[in-house]
Amino acid sequence: MVTAARPRSPAVPPLARRVPAVRHLGPNWYACVMGTAVVGTAGAALPGHAPVPRAVCVAVWALSLVLLAALLAARSLHWLHHRDQVRAQLLDPAAAPFYGCLSMALLAVGGGALSLGRDWIGVPAAVALDTALFTAGTAVGLAAAVAVPYLMAARHRIEPGQASPVWLLPLVAPMVSAAVGPLLVPHLPPGQPRRTLLLACVAMFGLSLLATLMTLPVIFGRLLTGGPLPLVLTPSLFLVLGPLGQSTTAVGRFADVAPGVVPEPYADGFTVLAVLYGVPVTGFALMWLAFAVAHVVRARREGMGFSMTWWSFTFPVGTCVTGSEALARHTGLAVYDGLTVALYALLVAAWAVAAVHTARGLLSGTLLAGPRPAPGAPRPATARTT
Repeated sequence: MVTAARPRSPAVPPLARRVPAVRHLGPNWYACVMGTAVVGTAGAALPGHAPVPRAVCVAVWALSLVLLAALLAARSLHWLHHRDQVRAQLLDPAAAPFYGCLSMALLAVGGGALSLGRDWIGVPAAVALDTALFTAGTAVGLAAAVAVPYLMAARHRIEPGQASPVWLLPLVAPMVSAAVGPLLVPHLPPGQPRRTLLLACVAMFGLSLLATLMTLPVIFGRLLTGGPLPLVLTPSLFLVLGPLGQSTTAVGRFADVAPGVVPEPYADGFTVLAVLYGVPVTGFALMWLAFAVAHVVRARREGMGFSMTWWSFTFPVGTCVTGSEALARHTGLAVYDGLTVALYALLVAAWAVAAVHTARGLLSGTLLAGPRPAPGAPRPATARTT
């Protein structure tokens, strides 16, 4: 007697069965790497009268390197075994901007290799590591700065009330390249190579700055006319500090490496730019910090719980620490030394809170259990079909 064969269930890749949690592992997790790396690099930039042990900063940077390696491996599994989720994230206007975080994570760890990692792995290895991460991070950042806004315009269906500071993430990535790149300039041969890298960083500074200036009015206008952000998104207001602090850091580093790389009048001009640009931008950053804190306090009183958006409290504040340190170095004013220390204390506190809650969420399994819509949050993305 012939019996009908039972239909076979679709084969599930063995690795996907063993690590099902990676199905919901989004690019927003790179914010953990960024926030950890900046705690180390910003600590190394503190003024001498308020030192953090350098060994502690090196250890924190090493932790960020381990986190980066682990996330790259996990995200590779995600791309291999959950391609449906990859496509869904790219077509989701709430998730697609976080692809800028991959670039910034690579750049943050790479920059820390030269400022801190050299104590552990030596200067030649630190230069090689930073070169590799800077190259990859810059390529990813430039691609995200073009691709994500294109997807938002051509494929996503976005309503005016959905504007949020998350939109800045792919636009800030080239600014991180601009701030990290000058660290590699002294390690290049004199002449054309050094000058080319420095001016390429200046070009990325302009790219990111102008794109940010076009986007910020949309975000601020949405806040003024549409009311506060949904509770889960309120911490993202701190993301606005990212381009402000990072651009101030960048112009300070341009001034540091410009002598001997570009002709003298331009080298002096970079020093002037570091002060004339950095001082007013830092003033606006402090205003926005107070504005964002007020919104977070309000949201917390209304029941805002922990989510991965809390990592927005870390890297953007860290860029303000390095920007304030650059101003202290170029103005010689003690007030910027004090501001640097105060902002670093805020950074460490924010990192500790975000890290503890993230560890608890991982141990309980709630953070990788899949997205749960929050009341009042923007609806899930839909792609345009025309």
